[in-house]
Amino acid sequence: MKFGIVFANTGPFARADKAREMAVEAEAAGFESLWTVEHVVVPAGYESPYPYDRSGRMPGGDDSPIPDPLIWLTYLAAVTSTIRLATGILILPQRNPLVLAKELATLDRMSEGRMLLGTGVGWLEEEFKALGVPFADRGRRNDEYLAAMRALWSEDQASFHGEFVDFDNCLLRPRPVDHGIPVHIGGHTDIAARRAGRLGDGFFPAKGSHDELARLFDVVRTTAEEAGRDASTIEFTAGGNGVFGPNALDEVAALEAIGVDRVVVPSFLFWENTAEALAAYGNDVIAPSRG
Repeated sequence: MKFGIVFANTGPFARADKAREMAVEAEAAGFESLWTVEHVVVPAGYESPYPYDRSGRMPGGDDSPIPDPLIWLTYLAAVTSTIRLATGILILPQRNPLVLAKELATLDRMSEGRMLLGTGVGWLEEEFKALGVPFADRGRRNDEYLAAMRALWSEDQASFHGEFVDFDNCLLRPRPVDHGIPVHIGGHTDIAARRAGRLGDGFFPAKGSHDELARLFDVVRTTAEEAGRDASTIEFTAGGNGVFGPNALDEVAALEAIGVDRVVVPSFLFWENTAEALAAYGNDVIAPSRG
């Protein structure tokens, strides 16, 4: 079982000193990856419902600092050597896919192949409006942008002609270490699960009971098979409140039983006494889970 830290760039870890401490100590404790979140801006008084809390509001308040995920990860790549650098998630439809492909490829090269790209289509309509990006077609943009970036990463001279992206004979250098970056599709709906089955190297549902996660994983596998893909190669990442506390080992075992490959734990567990808390989780949960 792999272990990651989710919401890694929030709370005190928005600060350079605390972020550096957390990344270094997480790597030492046996964590495999750090997963960042993002919002470019949060329009004050937004009315779009936040889908992951009954309140309909983001935790931490609208003005909580959320550093840009790629800049934050680049900073921490320089002080670590093995921990993987993940976006969980990056709102792909809001970005220019050629610029983003270059940024991700550069970070992957500079970190010697440690980049993981988690993508989502977003939920905050007011943010899309502020950025000048249509909200209604964000799903189609997501899929096309992903295809365009993969072309730039894998082809010597890439060409792509789509609804939103159109270019000929473009060279992107440097390319990622493996001429590609693993893409993990975020979301908790059947639409997201089918997208992961068609396009993803992984699926990262943001919430769900064991039964619901197992059902979504089956949707991913079925869709992958229908698309002619090897479903066994798709990684599943999940978490939840049960992955910490006295029953954490039982919860990790239960998640593994339904097909989870990577458990993610929330960063707020380590906001206080960061080094000690990370070491304790490594000793109490990560090490025993790996036998």
